[in-house]
Amino acid sequence: MRTPGGSGVPQFGRQFFGAEQTFTRVGSGSLGGKAAGLETIRQQILSGLDPGEFPRFEIVVPTLTVLTTELFDAFMEQNDLYPTALSDRPDERIAHAFQQGVLPAKHVGDLRALIAKVHTPLAVRSSSLLEDALAHPFAGVYGTKMIPNNQIDVDVRFQRLVEAIKFVYASTFFRQAKSYIRSVGQDLTCEKMAVIVQEVIGQRRGDRFYPCISGVGRSYNYYPSGHACPEDGVVNLALGLGKQIVDGGLSWTYSPAYPKAPPPVNNIGDLLKNTQTEFWAVHMGRPPLPDPIRETEYLVHLDLAAAEADGALQHLVSTYDPQSDRLRPGLGAKGPRVLDFAPILSLGVVALNDVLKRLLVLSQHAVGTAVEIEFALNITRRPESPTRLGFLQLRPMMVSEEQVDVTPEELLGKHVVLASEQVLGNGSPQGIRDVVFLKPGEFQAKYTRQIAVELEEVNRAAVEAGRPYLLIGFGRWGSSDPWLGVPVEWGQINGARVIVEASLREMNPDLSQGSHFFHNLISSRVLYLSMKHQGRYKIDWCWLDEQDTVMETRFVRHIRLVSPLEIKVDGRHGRGVVKRNEKAQ
Repeated sequence: MRTPGGSGVPQFGRQFFGAEQTFTRVGSGSLGGKAAGLETIRQQILSGLDPGEFPRFEIVVPTLTVLTTELFDAFMEQNDLYPTALSDRPDERIAHAFQQGVLPAKHVGDLRALIAKVHTPLAVRSSSLLEDALAHPFAGVYGTKMIPNNQIDVDVRFQRLVEAIKFVYASTFFRQAKSYIRSVGQDLTCEKMAVIVQEVIGQRRGDRFYPCISGVGRSYNYYPSGHACPEDGVVNLALGLGKQIVDGGLSWTYSPAYPKAPPPVNNIGDLLKNTQTEFWAVHMGRPPLPDPIRETEYLVHLDLAAAEADGALQHLVSTYDPQSDRLRPGLGAKGPRVLDFAPILSLGVVALNDVLKRLLVLSQHAVGTAVEIEFALNITRRPESPTRLGFLQLRPMMVSEEQVDVTPEELLGKHVVLASEQVLGNGSPQGIRDVVFLKPGEFQAKYTRQIAVELEEVNRAAVEAGRPYLLIGFGRWGSSDPWLGVPVEWGQINGARVIVEASLREMNPDLSQGSHFFHNLISSRVLYLSMKHQGRYKIDWCWLDEQDTVMETRFVRHIRLVSPLEIKVDGRHGRGVVKRNEKAQ
């Protein structure tokens, strides 16, 4: 990928839409990592597409302007914000302080010109110097704010844009960002923030604006199923804004090599319980009470009934027929809707999968390693209009080349603490004697937010003591939906070197490969094991309960062992095992 300098990107010419250039900058500083990735998409990937290859598609980097790090430096210095930013004050206090700051007068005219003739929603996105680097991609660590930008008064639209920029600047110094920066050995004072102001792909439907589909694609799949192999990649699709996927919510997962393959679930009932039922959109109606320090200030979270009323489900769902106990693609009958995207993936109504396979190949070639891409798709109501795909992000993936062999026989035996045939990574970490686990007898989904708080306390103590640990929990780690798992941020468990995700009968979601949490897990080379409640391998809770306690809260227990665990994860064959030391028995 290109360096984030941005010298080849033209200066903003005070016209956002309609200008000859759709990728511009304000200021002479760095573009930041995310914007550099978008420049790579524009210059190296989209240029590799044959104009006639996908005639029904318009594939673009949505129009954007990057506010370079020059503006950030001036804003921080002119408002003397570093003492507050680097303090231990809560995020809210830091955000309020930034909202009181004044943007540099030198560039205010450009921002006002940008907003003067634009009336459609805008995404105000982070693009820091460290963001999307190969070793530490900082996925989802900083803020993004979407604004409806539909007010009649240009002064009001300008004020909302300025507030959003200041929010992204402030997120550079929020607790999660500080914790992550420390965990990867970076110096917070060296971080600088560029900001991307970009059109939102989608269409207005009444009082809301959203794309038909948002998605994340990976050229490497850590958890292939069926006939798929890791190199076939994986795609997550969701209705509405991509927040549904990147925050770890339910989405549809499939292999681009086998788009028609059924999902790995036991029955229709499990499928109905584990598919997307809600979506995110930009609120275009009567403005809510002002709350500029809240990231979702102008977003709404709605159920599928709202999307069906909008006419947005036509190409996205199947309908469950109880008489035949089958799913039928489309909206042709009454019954529960399942967001399986069957009209597109099975019937080929839109050639989305062919486009994604091509983009993943081109992206991997451009970056030189496995990649993750984010995109949004808008299918217009007019048959003559092309489907518009916005290529929103490109980041490299860390794929471990280390080889560790774990045989099937090693997954069984009296010394096995836990074992899995769904793993991420390759490795055999040495010297881990600490285990942090959620207490099975106390765990309930309604307490997952409190559990995240308690885990942060235990993690902080372990990190300060220099004690890496094995973490065992239930449901999906890092999900924004507390009913799917514990909604931890990466900084709350960054002392873990091995993470175990055990599902429960009532909490059994698919692995969320599309989430920012998952991406940070990969980049930090944390080993990951998933255990299904109905699987043949169990956790030896009795042995864990017998060990000495270091720290205990209502829901979390931290134990320390006499001898280190033997941990082996074989990513090539999808097997992992944790054994207790035989000499210590």
